Amino acid sequence: MSENTRKDIVRVGPNQARALTASEFHQLADVPAAAIWLANIDNANTRRAYESDVGEFVSFVGIEHPDEFRDVARAHIIAWRGTLEARELAPATIRRKLAAISSLFDHLCNENAVPHNPVGGVKRPAADNNEGKTPALSDDQARKLLKAPEGDSIKATRDRAILSVYLFHALRRTELADMRVGDLTERRGVMHFRVFGKGSKTRYVPVHPAALSALQEYLTVAGHFEDRWGAMFRPIINNRTGKLHESITGDGVYKMLKKYAANAGIQVDGLCLHALRATAATNALENKSDIAFVQKWLGHANISTTKLYDRRSSRPEDSPTFKVNY
Repeated sequence: MSENTRKDIVRVGPNQARALTASEFHQLADVPAAAIWLANIDNANTRRAYESDVGEFVSFVGIEHPDEFRDVARAHIIAWRGTLEARELAPATIRRKLAAISSLFDHLCNENAVPHNPVGGVKRPAADNNEGKTPALSDDQARKLLKAPEGDSIKATRDRAILSVYLFHALRRTELADMRVGDLTERRGVMHFRVFGKGSKTRYVPVHPAALSALQEYLTVAGHFEDRWGAMFRPIINNRTGKLHESITGDGVYKMLKKYAANAGIQVDGLCLHALRATAATNALENKSDIAFVQKWLGHANISTTKLYDRRSSRPEDSPTFKVNY
């Protein structure tokens, strides 16, 4: 390795980082162990995030050749962490980025591609484990949202079904978008959703009667109830004829949510599809559901993650403010 290349690797100032082109970054694929590491990340969202995080780090330290990973030291990781903090990124985001790099180096170590993991021993920002940052709707706001799609068109019936499935079952956006008609199935006399979650884990979620009614209405109007392998929720590509396409996307559902929230007068900072998941989990806990069952319902591997959805201690209506009476 040339002296100039070594100097490039240790240049870690925020204004000195050398931005790599896409083709240069994809030289990472020349390291078989690194390519296998990325390919073995099951969740597509995590894989995209980790690939982006590694690309950012590679650009920061100026790696141009796969063998230069062997020269990355703890000082580079600490310097990169400093630039992330200077950008005022959320602690959780910084922790994820460091976790991505650590995961890669763990794998490279196992394959003897690098001598050690330089992320080891690098302090990570403390996580706020008391409550998640995703907002949750109040019960009244949730009811307004469920009623927001008006009319008997295919679009209105579809949107009512989508919102019902979200607010009664706390699914992730990819879990809903990827759902097939055949994933609505009967188990022990009760209709269930077969949900394909993170880590290629399958769980069965009983269907709420209100959601089942909305879903059956939608499938009847849309006409693809018998298409068991077809997408459950489909975008409408012709408003005049009601013609449906293959499968709705998470982005399409997000735009739908924003529109109906605005129509219903729901103003919540940070409103997103994940907020509907947090809303459903919070409502279940408020109505005495056991947190261990909520954990399985959400598809969480660790109950500490489930606790982030527990907003019972922050209900404004329970505040002593409303107990004051002069």
